[in-house]
Amino acid sequence: MKLVLPLRVRDEIRDALAAKRPVVALETTILSHGMPYPRNLETARAVEAIVRDAGAVPATIAVFDGAISVGLDDEQLARLATARDVMKLSRADLPYAIAERRVGATTVAATMICAHLAGIEVFATGGIGGVHRGAETSFDVSADLHELARTPVAVVCAGAKALLDVPKTLEVLETLGVPVIAYGSDDFPAFWSRSSGLRAPLRYDDAAGVARFIRTARATGMTGGALVAQPNTYEAEIPRAEMETVIARALDEAAREGVTGKAVTPWLLDRIYHLTAGRSLESNIALVCNNARLAAEIAVALGA
Repeated sequence: MKLVLPLRVRDEIRDALAAKRPVVALETTILSHGMPYPRNLETARAVEAIVRDAGAVPATIAVFDGAISVGLDDEQLARLATARDVMKLSRADLPYAIAERRVGATTVAATMICAHLAGIEVFATGGIGGVHRGAETSFDVSADLHELARTPVAVVCAGAKALLDVPKTLEVLETLGVPVIAYGSDDFPAFWSRSSGLRAPLRYDDAAGVARFIRTARATGMTGGALVAQPNTYEAEIPRAEMETVIARALDEAAREGVTGKAVTPWLLDRIYHLTAGRSLESNIALVCNNARLAAEIAVALGA
C-alpha cells in the first residue's frame, strides 16, 4: 500500500513557497529541550517575529498527530514549551514519531529533512550537534553532521555547541565535504563565545555573498547543505576561557551522574545555566535571534 507523505504545510508557507517568496525553517528542540519555560515560548515567538521583520516567512517545524507540521500555531508552540512527553527527533526517530502519532520536536538533522521535503532552503538554529568530547571511545557523533552532507539546506548557526569537541567536529565536516562559512569573521564561532580559536575554511561578510555561494553550489550539482556560522553578538557573548572552565565542570558532573545519549546535551545546558547564573541562557537567546535575522536575509537574497 502506497503511503501519502505525512506533511502538513500551513497555507501561508505553502503560498510563499509557490510564489518563490523567502521562507526560513526553525527547529523546535530549543523550545522543548533547550530552554526553561516561559523563556522558551517567548524566544520562539520572538524568533518568528524577527524572521518576519527581515522579510521572510517563519516555518517552525515539529511532529503532531502523525504528520510533519511545517508552521505551528501558538497553541502548538505552547504545547511544545510545556509538555514533558515530547520526543527529541533526529533522523532515526522521525518516522517512528510519525507512525506512532507521538509529539516530537525536531533537532537540526530532522529539521533539515522536513524543510527539504517542504521545499525550504534556509534554516536558522542556535548551534549544531557534532563530535562529543571523548568520541574516540564513545563514538558519540551527532547525526547533524551527516545530514549536512546529504540534505541541501543551508543551516545558519553560531557554530557547534561549545560543549562538544569543536576541532574534531570541523575535521568531520571537512571529511564529509560540508562547506563551512564563517559570517563576518575569520574564526569559527563557539556558540556562547565569538571564537573557538579555530579558523573557518570560508568567509563571507554579507547575505548576498552567502546566497551567491549557495546558488553556485547548487549549479555544480552538490547535493549537501552548507553551514553558515555567525558569531554571537559582542554584548551577549561569554568569553571562551570562562566557558571552558564551566563546561569542564559540567562534563565532569555529567560523567559522575552517568548521563548518556540524548539526555547529555539538555542536562549539560541546564547545568551550565546554573553554573553561569543564567548568563548562558541570555547568551543563547541572543545568538538564536541573531541567526534568525541572518537566515531571513539570506533567504531574501536567494530570491532576489
